[in-house]
Amino acid sequence: MRFAIFLAGVVIGVPLELMIIAAMLRGSYRKFPLVFAYSILNFLATVVEVPATVAFYRGIVGAEKAFASYWWNNEAVFQVLNYLVVMSLIYQATAELRSRRILRLSLFAGALLFAGVTFLIHYNPGAVMGLWMTPWTRDLNFCSAVLDLALWALLIGRREKDRRVLLLSGGMGVQFTGEALGQSLRQLAEKDRSRVLARSGSVIMLLSNLALLYVWWRAFRPARQANPQAKVVPLPSPEQGPRAVQ
Repeated sequence: MRFAIFLAGVVIGVPLELMIIAAMLRGSYRKFPLVFAYSILNFLATVVEVPATVAFYRGIVGAEKAFASYWWNNEAVFQVLNYLVVMSLIYQATAELRSRRILRLSLFAGALLFAGVTFLIHYNPGAVMGLWMTPWTRDLNFCSAVLDLALWALLIGRREKDRRVLLLSGGMGVQFTGEALGQSLRQLAEKDRSRVLARSGSVIMLLSNLALLYVWWRAFRPARQANPQAKVVPLPSPEQGPRAVQ
């Protein structure tokens, strides 16, 4: 079941990742460099993850340790990227505010302080990495969701709405919420030894990640242009009546 979840993520996720990159190469990467870097690294991480995951599920000796190490190191890197992407979008959204310096400093410093404090709370060098990384990444996703909510409030409050940034923020909000919920279920599964909770958490995390990819693709895909050769049927005048147009 776990391998099926992973396989579904690869089959659906990889095409979406490539579609996002292709859409951003049309010019959006200049305005959103961190989003573009995130998309590139996300694709590369998926490609590298496939052989390690297949080896793990095939039961190859030593694959479990390598898979776990890769998974959690990868998770730590993307937590940092999540922070950077959200902060970059907040930086853009506050460009026209008079109190932008205080607001930026408060949000950024608060996020970094929260990450440091929760790390000290959960870190246990004598335990398996997953036992303390799971609650820590859950807390980081919760903090990222709060930052994203602040970004959403800033965007809604602006007179001119930026549809693209709203979609980027909305997609990340779905991912952060799903990741936090999924990690919580997986942590409960470790205590109760419940496979149902563990699988449910994995499915929620997968769906939230796929939702992020789909929304980001919608944000960057080229807008459809009207066909200039399409025939425009004239509306009937009052004298012609409704049956005049065939």
